[in-house]
Amino acid sequence: MDQDNRLVYTDIASPVGNIRLVATMRGLTAVLWEAENYTRTRLSKPDRDDHAPLLLLAQRQLLEYFDRKRTIFDLPLDMQGTPFQRKVWDALLTIPYGHTKSYGDLARQLGDIKAVRAVGGALNRNPVSIIVPCHRIIGGSGKLVGFAGGLKNKSILIDLEMKDRTPKLFDL
Repeated sequence: MDQDNRLVYTDIASPVGNIRLVATMRGLTAVLWEAENYTRTRLSKPDRDDHAPLLLLAQRQLLEYFDRKRTIFDLPLDMQGTPFQRKVWDALLTIPYGHTKSYGDLARQLGDIKAVRAVGGALNRNPVSIIVPCHRIIGGSGKLVGFAGGLKNKSILIDLEMKDRTPKLFDL
């Protein structure tokens, strides 16, 4: 494997448990939940590197986010997916901090309200959770549904972002 494609990782503690950051030389490739294997993201097993500059940058930005000092991430991303998945993930990046959309809203934004299930499938494959904010997608009824990190963590992330806006929205 060439150096640009070599996967490296580090683990960090966070309010949503330990998370694993995975990167190539080109960008952040994945944010994995505690005890998650690599099947959802379809990555090969990375090598540990707690000193990789990109991983240190991602760690710093995530910790700033959890401390409510960062609302926008500024990291190079190297996400692998189909053209449709990448289109959905790009659309997630347009949802502002502290706001949510429904699956239907996202499908409509992409130009096809009938693509709700396909949008859900792409969200399930989002390799860079939190940074590419799939936690900001909720059910049409306003309820929390579907999240690789679990609904409790989804609630924590949404509540963190909305702390100054409203009382706690979701209590699981």
